Amino acid sequence: MPPPTAKPHGSTTAATSFFSAIKPPPSTPPPPLYTILFLLLLVTLGFYFLHHHSPTTTAAADFLTPPQQTPLRFREQFLSLSTNATVSAYLHHLTLRPHLAGTPASADTAEFVHSHFRRLNLDPRRAAYRVLLSYPIRSSLTARFPNGTAVALSLAEEGAKKTGETEEGRNGAVVRPYHAYSPSGAAHAEVVYVNTGSEEDYRQLAALGVRVKGRVVLARKGGELSRGGVVRVAEREGAAAVLLFVGGGGGVERGTVMNGMGDPLSPGWGGERLGLEEAEASGRFPRIPSLPLSFEDADVILRSLGGQTAPPGWVGPGIVAQRVGPGPTVVNLTYQGEKKEVTIQNVFAVIKGLEEPDRYVVMGNHRDAWTYGAVDPNSGTAALLDIARRFALLQRNGWRPRRTIVLSSWDGEEFGMVGSTEWVEQNLVNLGAKAVAYLNVDCAVQGPGFNAAATPQLDELLFEVTKKVRLRMREFRGTIIWMFLFCFIRFLQGGDVTNFFRLRIRISLGLRYMTNGQP
Repeated sequence: MPPPTAKPHGSTTAATSFFSAIKPPPSTPPPPLYTILFLLLLVTLGFYFLHHHSPTTTAAADFLTPPQQTPLRFREQFLSLSTNATVSAYLHHLTLRPHLAGTPASADTAEFVHSHFRRLNLDPRRAAYRVLLSYPIRSSLTARFPNGTAVALSLAEEGAKKTGETEEGRNGAVVRPYHAYSPSGAAHAEVVYVNTGSEEDYRQLAALGVRVKGRVVLARKGGELSRGGVVRVAEREGAAAVLLFVGGGGGVERGTVMNGMGDPLSPGWGGERLGLEEAEASGRFPRIPSLPLSFEDADVILRSLGGQTAPPGWVGPGIVAQRVGPGPTVVNLTYQGEKKEVTIQNVFAVIKGLEEPDRYVVMGNHRDAWTYGAVDPNSGTAALLDIARRFALLQRNGWRPRRTIVLSSWDGEEFGMVGSTEWVEQNLVNLGAKAVAYLNVDCAVQGPGFNAAATPQLDELLFEVTKKVRLRMREFRGTIIWMFLFCFIRFLQGGDVTNFFRLRIRISLGLRYMTNGQP
């Protein structure tokens, strides 16, 4: 029986092409050491999903797999094929230019990944979508202090400040810091520091007699609220605009402030698209402007505030916030952006399963980045490409997975998981019935510390796998399990994996190496 027809959902690819066309295939960068260790872990886990046999299929599997080519033997071959040079080459190519979704540079990375899969004879696919993304045109922020002096804050990273780099992301350079889907607007008002911008923070301010209505709020990212959540709470409290910074000198953090996931013009269905002014689309965007701010620029404002003393606990990493305002410092904020329909491209490689070809193990990584993406996401993309290379080499030796593998390179994730959401909604029926597990990786390598985020079913498996992968570092000898004991397993949330939870695919996993235990 052919699979049910999927929804068109704005795709430029035939809606039924992905699953109905599955056929047997033809007969500064992160340290390479951590990349290889990451691949060892991901592959070991992948082989579990691909070759774990139920009692009803063990006999058939033994008949189909010769003794000399057991899954364990193939796994050993797979691990022996790892090389630092190939992973490094993939990462270098992917990070030559900033590649914001919807730009020509991003389309180039899609072509690179598709060409890689094609050269490996891995049955490459594309799924292209017309979606609404958001880009900055111009922005400015000036602070005026009680002594009459004023300073124009740069709204840029320290490196860009020093070099005077032109920031025009659509021309292949670094896009200026902004919040995607923020409305254009301006505000000239006193500043109030609102800690992390939660409702409880506003209640504490109200208890001090501090009101934010008509004022610009300055918030520190790091609470439970998303970036968009901080802006929505400020909007409800009557703020005129939001400035959001990361404590501890973490640079300027770009991101989306849209409510929800996916293309805002096709929320959850295919067919006719919404108009930008229709309530169901426009309601997903905030009504007050917001901008990201560097810690250094935020600190200039924080140190100048008067008014009430900051409540206990409102001091984050490196933050000296003695007062919360309002004022007397006044800021003049302006932002102009554009919402524009552009094309994004998901790219896939399909390896058909031998025994259960209609059961899918999906391995995914998003490809688009706010800037160069050396860590997030392209350390993960490089890992995905090397996994594909080694799968292709195993196929030449007669290997076939038990279940079908779908290697997925998502686009538009930074804007709200747009690419993966559109694809999942387009293939909802097939994925809901046939997908077995989803393995996700964005920041594969960021430092020497190990972290795993997974659904609870995988806790025991993760401990078993980490016993098998050995570390060879100057400061440590042993297996990852001992490093892992000092970290933790946390529940997996956020990123493209969210779409697979919507399908009730409850076996999902994400892995990364981190710096000092922080993702």
